[in-house]
This record gives sequence, structure tokens and C-alpha cells, in this order.
Amino acid sequence: MFTGIIEGFGTIRAISAVGEGKKMSIESEFDLDGTKIGDSIAVNGGCLTAVKINGRFFDVDISPETIEKSTFKNSKPGQKVNLERALKLSDRLDGHLVSGHIDGVGEILSVEERSNAIIISIKAPLNIMKYVIDKGSIAVDGTSLTINSVEQDSFSLAIIPHTKGLSTIGSRKAGEKVNLEADMIGKYIEKLITGKNSDSNEKESGVSIDFLRSNGFL
Repeated sequence: MFTGIIEGFGTIRAISAVGEGKKMSIESEFDLDGTKIGDSIAVNGGCLTAVKINGRFFDVDISPETIEKSTFKNSKPGQKVNLERALKLSDRLDGHLVSGHIDGVGEILSVEERSNAIIISIKAPLNIMKYVIDKGSIAVDGTSLTINSVEQDSFSLAIIPHTKGLSTIGSRKAGEKVNLEADMIGKYIEKLITGKNSDSNEKESGVSIDFLRSNGFL
């Protein structure tokens, strides 16, 4: 479990194919003291297991499932990534609950400077957009961000200078792809109400005003 508060940057140093999966070596910009083999590290929002650690370098295996649902299919050596080690139960939860299980890939539509903020608009698949609400939370490349506004197939974010400096979101450009994880609370509510898990092929979640009214919620 993670918070979406980025701990620091890492740089991909090597990538090798393992069948349909990949092995990746990453150099962290911060000390990995206390991190051991088997620990979870969120890399651009993907929960990956450290299988080898050598100083500030660690290796991870990426499954075909994760590659299919994320931007890891396009990762290259030299790329900078967001890193966050797993949440300790004694830590403050400054962001929101992030599982590190990527729901899908979004595309940056526009990046606009406005006063001291950067307004970023992201197009997202319908299976993610149904959980996106005004002033709700979403993880973009593992960074916990507040949703500024919502359109039918996109949402916007207001990135403050602090967040810009501490995560890769501040250097993103229109046309680039990002990993997205919707707030898990919405997924649990959907499952409790409908009895169904989210399906990427569904256009509707099954939760509507009429459904809530007929079942006594309104």
C-alpha cells in the first residue's frame, strides 16, 4: 500500500525482455537503507517487487499483465521515474490510499501555465473516468493528485510548484502517456452496490440516479 506522495526520483539503467515480461534495473536518487529483497516499491505508480538490491540500484520483474496495462511497454533506459516505498502503518497518510495496481493508461491533452500552477488535462479510458469526480483523488504515475475538473472523457489537474519539483508530472508534455490508478474507494462502493467488479469493456458502471433511488439510497 502506498500514499501517492513521491519519495524521490529514479533512473532506469537497463531493461531486458523475459518472454512477454521484462526485468528492469533502476538507480534511486535516495538511499535505500532498510529496503530488502521482496519489498514493494512503486515505480511510476506500479507496485513492483525488489528482487535484487545493490546500493542505490534495485532490480524488478514486470509481469506481462502489468506491461499490458501500463506505460512500462514503452519504458527506455535513461528515463526518469517516480519512486515510493511501501507505506508503514506508523506513517502519516498525506496523499490517499494507492494500491500500486495500475488501472490503465491516459494521454496528456494539454499543459498550460496559469499563475503559480500548471493545468494539465488528461484523457482517460471510460473504465477509469467512471470513478473520477470533482475534487476527488487519482494517482498519475504514482503521484496522488486532486482532480480539478471533469469532462466526459478527460479530467484536469492543477499542479503546484512543490509537486512539480518532486515528481515527473511537472516535466510532462502533451501527447505523452501516463499510468493511472483510480481511487479504490469508488471501486469498493461499486462492488458493494452492484455485486460486480469493474470491467474495462463496460461503458456503464451500473450505478445511476435511478438505481440509487430504486434501492433506497435516495
